[in-house]
Amino acid sequence: MENVGIDGRGSFLRYSIGMDKVVVIMPTYNEKENIGRMIDSLFDEEFPKITGAEMHLLVVDDNSPDGTGEVVREKMKKFKNLHILTGEKQGLGMAYARGMRYAMDKMGADAVMEMDADFQHDPKYVKDMVAAYLSGADYVIGSRYIKGGSIPSGWEWHRKAVSYFGNLFARIVLFLPQLHDMTTGFRLTRVKGVLEKIELSKLMELARFAHKVDLFYQTVKLSKKTVEVPIHFAERAKETSKFSFKEVFTTYKVVLLIRLRESIRFLKFGTVGFIGFVVNAVGIEVFRRLALTEGLAAAFLSVSGVWGLGVMAEPSSWAAALGAELSIISNFTLNNIWTFREKRITEPGKLVGKFLTFNLTSLGAIVIQFAVIGAAVGIFGDTTLVRQGALVAAIAFLIIPYNYTMYNLFIWKTWKLPWQKRK
Repeated sequence: MENVGIDGRGSFLRYSIGMDKVVVIMPTYNEKENIGRMIDSLFDEEFPKITGAEMHLLVVDDNSPDGTGEVVREKMKKFKNLHILTGEKQGLGMAYARGMRYAMDKMGADAVMEMDADFQHDPKYVKDMVAAYLSGADYVIGSRYIKGGSIPSGWEWHRKAVSYFGNLFARIVLFLPQLHDMTTGFRLTRVKGVLEKIELSKLMELARFAHKVDLFYQTVKLSKKTVEVPIHFAERAKETSKFSFKEVFTTYKVVLLIRLRESIRFLKFGTVGFIGFVVNAVGIEVFRRLALTEGLAAAFLSVSGVWGLGVMAEPSSWAAALGAELSIISNFTLNNIWTFREKRITEPGKLVGKFLTFNLTSLGAIVIQFAVIGAAVGIFGDTTLVRQGALVAAIAFLIIPYNYTMYNLFIWKTWKLPWQKRK
């Protein structure tokens, strides 16, 4: 179904109801020799092949002195879905960030695509990438290092080595071996639930290409379904290549800083866990000395002879469960305000809801502690030494990996698993 409207130039234009709007963002600086041919290629040849999406091109020009902007404005008289956004030259990352914000806030984009103007990204792959998005992908990567993809055969050997091993380094250091091209600049990202959650102005090295690695990593963590589409990365059509070893070294630096950032998070998580352990250990001993746990254990004496249920008649099992709940309250509070502070929950209603979710995801830890400590005192005797020794064993071997996984998957949602992927 189509509606007809009138644009600012008084021309009739058509737009489709229910179709996703995909905005191709193309930063330019002195691309006069390429931009006209690129615009013609996209609008005359490639966009018409795409069904199910309303395609737009947003050229983000940093006031190119060679007249790139004038070429775009002239083409805008012919192509209604062509747009230009100008600004001062602040680097590639800032241009992309500015363009993405404009596409989301002013154009109502459902997805944005990062693409170069110099034909190293062949326009023919736009259709394949949009098709992957329309099939449910949140993040579509134009990959040079999967079957069907390639890099230019004319590159010098050292540039091929830098590209391949730099990409391999990023995959290994950032623990993403399932993805094959982390340094590609040809990508499509869903806005809702993914790009809208990324603070674009805070990406590392916004003045350089290296910002793309930080953006890549954050996007993959938010994406429920990531797809790689094979592309051939071509030689630059006009002018000279913008490759430099300074960009390479900066990219390596960003990869290492991301790993450090993630490692610091784990160290914070460990510190919060230690505090929770102290709360837990003290809580067990306090609750064990209260009549409450004796009463709970007495209520289950009738099942103490049933195989596997004897732990329910142990006062220390119930003391362990209550101590675990105190620890959960401590962990939730400290993780929310410190470990995962960039995703901190502050709204009262959401905070209560998230705490209840947190308790549900931590139920496994309570059950583990209940069972391990109950079994230990049943076998070795109900003493402080046995209780505390069983607590240490349960936490070290079972509860820490369980909690860290659950927190990242369901509370602060920094991880995803295959069964969480978009159907």
